[in-house]
Parts: sequence; structure tokens; C-alpha cells
Amino acid sequence: MHTSQLIHPLRTTPAQLSQSRAIPSDLLREASRRLGVMALLMAALWTIGTTSFHLTLRAITHGDRGWLHLEEMDAIAGASVLVSLALYFWTRSSRRDPRFMLDLGLGYMVFTAFGIGLSWHWQAFPEDWPVLPMITWIGALILIFPAIVPSTPGKILVAGLVAASMNPIGMLISRARGMWDFGPASNVLVMHYPDYLMVGVSVVISHVVTGLGQQVAKAREMGNYQLGELLGRGGMGEVYRATHRMLARPAAIKLIRPEMIGAGDDAAAQLAVKRFRREAEVAASLRSPHTVELYDFGVTDDGTLYFAMELLDGMTLEQLVRRHGPVPAPRVIYILRQVCESLEEAHERGHVHRDIKPANIHVGRLGLEHDFVKVLDFGLVKCVTPAGGGESLATAAGMTPGTPAYMAPEVALGETVDGRADLYALGCVAYYLLTGALVFEAETGMQMMAKHLRTEPVPPSQRAAVVIPAELERLVLACLAKKPEDRPQSAAQLSSALAAIGGEQWSEERAREWWTANSGAS
Repeated sequence: MHTSQLIHPLRTTPAQLSQSRAIPSDLLREASRRLGVMALLMAALWTIGTTSFHLTLRAITHGDRGWLHLEEMDAIAGASVLVSLALYFWTRSSRRDPRFMLDLGLGYMVFTAFGIGLSWHWQAFPEDWPVLPMITWIGALILIFPAIVPSTPGKILVAGLVAASMNPIGMLISRARGMWDFGPASNVLVMHYPDYLMVGVSVVISHVVTGLGQQVAKAREMGNYQLGELLGRGGMGEVYRATHRMLARPAAIKLIRPEMIGAGDDAAAQLAVKRFRREAEVAASLRSPHTVELYDFGVTDDGTLYFAMELLDGMTLEQLVRRHGPVPAPRVIYILRQVCESLEEAHERGHVHRDIKPANIHVGRLGLEHDFVKVLDFGLVKCVTPAGGGESLATAAGMTPGTPAYMAPEVALGETVDGRADLYALGCVAYYLLTGALVFEAETGMQMMAKHLRTEPVPPSQRAAVVIPAELERLVLACLAKKPEDRPQSAAQLSSALAAIGGEQWSEERAREWWTANSGAS
């Protein structure tokens, strides 16, 4: 475990620096989607252009049926439409390598330029047709592509020169077919040299776009980690997929935005950073397999707090219920016992989570095991929220949107809390898993916490669509007791009570079957 430190320039070779500052993969995927949209647009333009040509021919010939005859130009347009549509559908797949797709996009640019060059020069030209310099549709294409398909200036230069040569090639083919005698062969360059000038402009555009992408990559550097795609966004900040520079180890990095720390108060911000480091050190010392592993943490130069943790495969309990509805009681017991194992270690070390909720409990696959639970965010978000000595009913509502639905009465009152507050929250989580609904419904956080203080919960069996064993219901309601002394007194005691519930059992085999059947769920 590395100690927390401010980010500083890394000593890397130019080659390593170039590789680490490549355009982030999520931006490349977005560019590949734009390439697909452009291909679809090109298919539409080829179709509209060809149709308009035939309609114009009909008007000129006053209805002569010759306008219906298909010609070589129609075959060129048809091939271009088919290739464009194929590229569009190819880019729709998320499994494609975005870098390969963008290289393929440069090939598509050359192919489209060839089609434009052939179409432009296919028809017969009058003998006195002047050879004048002009910017053609190929020049416009060369300018557009670097902004849509980010690539290295070298690749853009080569692809642009080849694409710009399609008009001269089209002119030479036209003369070989006896359609246009334009004089000396050098006239092909005289007429289309402006397109070649566009290549130089496109290289500049490519350099700017690539530089912006590299600046994004640089801005996403967090200590020894390089940030990748955005995985999620919440009220406190964002979570990104990341890779360790030297170990190539995948990780998830959570960022806590500077404006969430101290709200502009320097003293409060410094205190928040100290609390963050203290809480991170404690969280990093937890070794339960059901507690998410914390790899690293720190503070960036702009004051953003970050911590790197293991990258998980699966979903949170909140996502599980939203996507698949209430959870069967045997599976709920299976999940809760794993959460208890995580909490038991933390509580024995005097560490209270204080934010147990479905969004902070992850379930998924770990190696060969399924429905493996990981508890997230041990104190690392709560510790940076402004507090004046305690989380009172007034302050908590503004600090932690959504959390009041799982907040123990003593937390809402700002009283001293221990591990039994986490067990109350875990009871709320169990209620949510069994019923798909919160223990209490309210319009505001204040009203929600007031209900936790005064209102007795409706037994989950009266609101659930699944069968709930009576022993499990009594245990959930015991966790929801208003007074800490009326609840299970430890996570170990709660786990033992859960294990003693008879009836149908959830197993690794059933969990594997569920994840296999729902392989696209995570």
C-alpha cells in the first residue's frame, strides 16, 4: 500500500510518455461512434445525390424514359452506399477495438474519395472544358475526417495524400476512356492542387485534436494510475476505470470533486483532507475478502481527492433490484452473511461504515465464485463532508442525498454511534432486497429521517412479492429497532442468527446458474 502523496511529474522516457498520453479509450470509442454516424450520412448523401441526378435528367429530357436507365455511376454510388452501411453497422458493436475502427475509417475516407473522383470525371466533358484549380468534395472530406476520426498526423498525412489523388486518378481514367482530353498530364495537378493544400490543413487539425486528447489523458493521471473510461457519476464525483502504469493492474478510481471539500473554506478543506487520509489508512488496513480492497489514495494538485480500489465484476444491490426485482429470501440471507463478515472485522477495529446502503454493496463474480459480496466506501465519502462535530438531523439531510433512507435514528440525532448503526442500515438493505421498496417513503430527507425516528416499519411480508420466512422477518425487524440495545449487538451475532434460519438454502451452484443466465446483466 502506497502512502498518500501529491501527484508529481513522473520520470518516463519519451516513448513511455507518448504511450501514457495516448487518447483515452472512451474518447476513441466515442469517435468510432461518430465515424458510424458519418458513414450513415454518407450513405444518405450518395442515395440522395444519385436520385437527384436521375430526377434532374428526367426534367431535362422532358420525361424521356432514358432517365430510368442505370449507368456505371449508379454502380459506383451503390457500392459506396453498401460500404457505408457496412461500416455503420460495424461501428455499432461495442466489442470492436476503437483504434482499429478509426484506422479503418481512414481507409473508408480513401474509398469514398475514390468513388467521388470516379463519379466526378465519369461523364463526357466538352472539348473546351477549362482546367481550373478548384476545391472539390474530396477536399471537404479530407478536412472533416481529422476532426471526426482522431489519428496521428502521420496517418492523416498519408491517407489525405492518397485521398486527394483520387481526383487526378479519376481524370486519367476519364481520358483513358476517351471522355475528356484535358491536355498535358500535369493538368491533373493544376486542377486539383487545392485539395492537396487541404491535406496540410487536415494535418494541423489532426495535431490539435490529438493534442487535446493527450491533454485529457494527462489530466486523468492519478498518481501511478492512468484513468480510462467513465464508469459512473454521483453527487460527490466520478468513478473511472484505470490501469496501474507499471503493473498493468486494472482498478477503479473514485474522484471526489474539490467543491465537495470544505465548500470554499480553506480550513475546512484542510481538515477534510486530513480526515480523508486517516479514514483511507484505516480502510486500507481492512483485510476481509468481502471488503473492497483499497490500492492507493491521494490528493491531486487541484485538490481532488481520489482513491484506487479493485475493479469489480458485477453490480450493486441497488442495480440488482432495479433490473431484476425483489430477491428471494435464501439469496438475501446468502448476501447478508457476507456483508456481516466485512462489518464484523471493521467493527472489531472500532471502525463504523456509516453509509451502508444497496449502492455501497457490490455482488458479482470473483474468480470461480459467484454472488461474491464486496462492501464499498468504508468512511471515505463521509469523512470529506463538512461537519461541525456530528451528523445532526439538520446537517445530514444536506450532506448525503439519498442516505437518510438507510440512516439509524441515533445517526439522525447526531448521537455517538457504533457498529449497531450499520446493522440498522443493513436491516434497511434487507428490507429493500426482499420487497423492492424502501422501509419508509417520504418526499424529503428530513421527513424520511423523522419516520426512522418515530414510525414503526410495516413488516416486509406485507409488502413483498416473495415468500419471507418468519425467522428472517423477525430478524430484519429486530435490526430496525429504534434503540441500538434492541438490535443484534454485533455483526457476528446477526450472521449466526441468519445461518440458523432453516428452509431452502442458496448455494454457489444456484448463484452460478443465475449469473450464467444473466450474463449480460452486469
